[in-house]
Amino acid sequence: MNGEGKGDDEAVKMEEEIRGKLVYMWGYLPGALPQRLPLTSPVAVRVPATISFAGDSWKDVCGGGCGFAMAISESGKLITWGSTDDLGQSYVTSGKHGETPEPFPLPTEALIVKAAAGWAHCVAVTESGEVYTWGWKECVPSGKVFVDPTLRGSFEKDVFERQCSLTDQGTISLASLSWVLTMEIAFYSLSLTTQSGSLTVGPLSQGSRTTGGTLSGTDARGGGEESTKRRRISSAKQAAESSSSGDETLTASPCLVTLSPGVRIATVAAGGRHTLALSDIGQVWGWGYGGEGQLGLGSRIRMVSSPHPVPCIESSPCGKDRSILLSRGSMSSEGQGFRVPGSYVKGIACGGRHSAVITDAGALLAFGWGMYGQCGQGGTDDELSPTCVSSLLGVRIEGVAAGLWHTVCISADGDVYAFGGNQFGQLGTGGEQAETLPRLLDVPGQENMHAKILSCGARHSALITDDRKVYCWGWNKYGQLGLGDVIDRNIPSQVIIDGCIPKNVSCGWWHTLLLAESPT
Repeated sequence: MNGEGKGDDEAVKMEEEIRGKLVYMWGYLPGALPQRLPLTSPVAVRVPATISFAGDSWKDVCGGGCGFAMAISESGKLITWGSTDDLGQSYVTSGKHGETPEPFPLPTEALIVKAAAGWAHCVAVTESGEVYTWGWKECVPSGKVFVDPTLRGSFEKDVFERQCSLTDQGTISLASLSWVLTMEIAFYSLSLTTQSGSLTVGPLSQGSRTTGGTLSGTDARGGGEESTKRRRISSAKQAAESSSSGDETLTASPCLVTLSPGVRIATVAAGGRHTLALSDIGQVWGWGYGGEGQLGLGSRIRMVSSPHPVPCIESSPCGKDRSILLSRGSMSSEGQGFRVPGSYVKGIACGGRHSAVITDAGALLAFGWGMYGQCGQGGTDDELSPTCVSSLLGVRIEGVAAGLWHTVCISADGDVYAFGGNQFGQLGTGGEQAETLPRLLDVPGQENMHAKILSCGARHSALITDDRKVYCWGWNKYGQLGLGDVIDRNIPSQVIIDGCIPKNVSCGWWHTLLLAESPT
């Protein structure tokens, strides 16, 4: 279909593109097509004409946020596209550039090698290890703001001089509080569930402790106390919307993140309102919102306005199951002296309000919001510091991804473990119960499935196997599973894409991107 009505020169160009790397998209990216409808099946994404004439092609996919996608070209350009309708307002907040794929104007000529996005903020890494970030102002650390006049018009030269400051007690100005409340509601609108015709919103505080391995939907959502909180939040939302309208300083233009001298960042991860960065020597840095411990600093500090090192291996708690640690020889019989296997961090992931890291020895640590068991400790407590998922000690974890409420990881043997919220089948366990401990996926008819690459959207998951098959499962309201319909799946289901070899998969909040190569 793409080849119809094309001249000879363009036909040759398209043939060369087909022979190279391809990007496919599916899910909520309605601005990408003239019909402006969600994509329920994989659709190829064309390299922007502004760079394709120079022979540029796709290099990698980076998922994206809510309603917008991100990818990287071979020339190191960050490519973004998305939607600006009512559900795509996060794209506007994150510095909207184009509804169809276009290079995003960053204030640097350096090649972009990695990128990530939260709900409405973005972060990118250059080949020299520098980090640029933009979007929600609360997600962007203090520092000089670079202004692109084509991007934000008369945006202030130094928006952060007027940014509300935190007091020693962690309070903020009324104007900023209104904005925080407004965006808090918007963020939680992603996790809406309907019960008896009324709208319920995810809780804002730590849940009660549970000891079992699973949670029922009722237990996981909380009771009457949470209903009171929801009513208060609803009233706050109305006040926030009226007082924050017209504020032009809510979005920050791309700025260079100031890190300690000599720090070079290798990769980044973005959550709902927080960011983690991993240096080339395996040190984790974090900034943004940390009210549930997702920054791993041992406290509930609400906003960290500059990058801080996250102590992962040095001071990690041992988790809840000490018997496993004793059997592995990682703790003394007195319960002291626990050591996390490994000497540095090699992988990071950010969920909505929780985070996870992997050490070079394959140990998994999780921290942050625990309401649905997404920290894998067998309960629903928040974890304020990086805490080893002790039930997986002895299993070498190679990859981890995190969604709004859930966490999924893969082992060196290609096994998949999942835990956390499961209201839409996003764990892939075949049911809808939350899992507070990692559960090994046992997919009927897929006993020999060996996972290699993994990604999570807000409430869906995706993976690529070692035999280059693509599987998706979880929430599918916008076709983000790529199965041609909008029916949720609670077990991994294969996405059929003929004529290509999958290389990488990366989920946005409500969509999925696939990087592939055509067979030679």
